[in-house]
Amino acid sequence: MTESSMPNIDSDPGRLTKVYLHLDRLSHNMRLLQQQVGARELWPCIKANAYGHGAEIIARHLHQLGYTTFCVADVAEAIALLDTGLEATFVVLSAMLPEHLPALVEYDCEPVLCTHELIDLLADEAERRGKRVSVHIKVDTGMGRIGIRPDQLTEFVSHCRARPSLHLRGIMSHFACADEADKTFSYAQIKAFDAALAKAAGEGLVIRHMANSAAIFDLSEAGFDVCRPGIAIYGLRPSKEIANPAVDRLQPVLEWKTRITFLKEVPADVGLSYGRDFFTQRPSLIATVPVGYGDGFSRGLSNNVDLLIGGRRCPQVGRITMDMSLVDVTELRGRVAIGDEAVIIGEQGGQQISADELAEKLGTINYEIVTAISQRSPRIAVTE
Repeated sequence: MTESSMPNIDSDPGRLTKVYLHLDRLSHNMRLLQQQVGARELWPCIKANAYGHGAEIIARHLHQLGYTTFCVADVAEAIALLDTGLEATFVVLSAMLPEHLPALVEYDCEPVLCTHELIDLLADEAERRGKRVSVHIKVDTGMGRIGIRPDQLTEFVSHCRARPSLHLRGIMSHFACADEADKTFSYAQIKAFDAALAKAAGEGLVIRHMANSAAIFDLSEAGFDVCRPGIAIYGLRPSKEIANPAVDRLQPVLEWKTRITFLKEVPADVGLSYGRDFFTQRPSLIATVPVGYGDGFSRGLSNNVDLLIGGRRCPQVGRITMDMSLVDVTELRGRVAIGDEAVIIGEQGGQQISADELAEKLGTINYEIVTAISQRSPRIAVTE
């Protein structure tokens, strides 16, 4: 394993808890997704710091693979990447306010629009700057978040076409339940989107896009012209209910690791950490690791999660604190030392702890686990 040309943050003793990004696995996942969609284009979603993985590292590698249009949540995410010199197109997926428009036009981002007011304000801003801005119209087919009603599409298309400073590049929608086994509502969404597109067909050619990761695997009818993969890029399943066996070939890109900073022998019947809600049941060897809820290691996992140390699952004990956690390494007595690696998410000695495992313990989804990993953990690009 060798690091990329990025700075060798591993040599910095100030941060012992780090996120490692396996770029070969990222390449593998993109090949798998491309196989699912055929000749259709993929616009990878790299919002929320690339789902917690590290937007710059992920975007640059995807760009090297030939992907040049990315989806982000807001214009600030696009600007942060454009200012690094990355030459790419950014589709801004979330609703915005008028004050965002000057930056959006300046940086040539492509917004998703769903109000007549923003169409006009954006067109006016583009005219003042002598630019033509590409835009996408969002149709709400059942997500219920942002977007216009399907029966409004024709008038919105006409409104965009009437403003020469706007180029209507795409019409889009988004699934609410594509990751569920019952696809009834998803098929209804596809039908509603198809019907809206048919009514607006005379308004000229646009890129139609709707499919997320789950739809790429399970709803080939939703492919349209472009697909917007998100969680699957990073090797994580959209849900357990995806029927397509190809999803099993995804490879997790992220590993999250730390190191032991302290070891102590503790007698039986000693309370550990805040609240003393855990007491040792026997003379125990307890390791301290520098990871806590300030790093995104949820306090809700306290006393209910393992770390991999010495190739074994070792239980975390006591309440997880902001900066440190305790791990019972009694079974490794004589074979564990300060400085040893502790794996929070990833593999060691043939054992694995996944983001899905942590999500199940917290009653949430793998998306939240990885996006919650804070910026305190440096992101390290590695290749095999």
